Amino acid sequence: MKKYLSEYLGTFILLFVGTGSVIVNQHTNGALGLPGIATVWGFVIIALIYSFGDLSGAHFNPAVSIAFAVDHRFAWKEVPAFLMAQLSGALSASYVLHYLFPENETLAITQPSGTWAQSFILELLMTFILMLVILRVSTGAKEKGITAGIAIGGTVWMLVLFGGPVSGTSLNPTRSLAPALVTGNFNAIWIYLTAPLAGTLSAVFVHRILMQESNH
Repeated sequence: MKKYLSEYLGTFILLFVGTGSVIVNQHTNGALGLPGIATVWGFVIIALIYSFGDLSGAHFNPAVSIAFAVDHRFAWKEVPAFLMAQLSGALSASYVLHYLFPENETLAITQPSGTWAQSFILELLMTFILMLVILRVSTGAKEKGITAGIAIGGTVWMLVLFGGPVSGTSLNPTRSLAPALVTGNFNAIWIYLTAPLAGTLSAVFVHRILMQESNH
């Protein structure tokens, strides 16, 4: 149960603080700005990896859990429970934010600012970059250690700065699905459910090639 509770709490904190920073920025007429929002996302990831990495591996993302399973670092039998814990944590955070900011109708849902194709490709490539970093710095299916926290948190910070104005930088199906479920706004949700998974699986494929090359 420790693993599942850790994934629930970690995903709750991730969305409460991360999407909460977007809502607070809207609520305060841009007090945080994009750099502030990116910093919140990056630092909360670092804190969560240090806090829960030794318990659950600090996935907090269905695309990451599935990719670890495909890479044989994580048992497939654990995947459904992890995904349920992640979605439950994300929904809990979105409902709390909805209670705190009832006038906010979007709850930081991810939306393309340009074409759907643009956001799909961007989300795929950004999640590919994130997962490749995770695979290179993690131990088994666990993101833990000083280098893992800083590397992964720094990557998230960079990607939110880079892609936020275009696609919203989801990187995580649950991060996008939870606010959509609470608000009932499912516009372009397919992008944020499919692109991150395609990105993490592509990273596993490339990582395996890199590992084969390094073994020769």
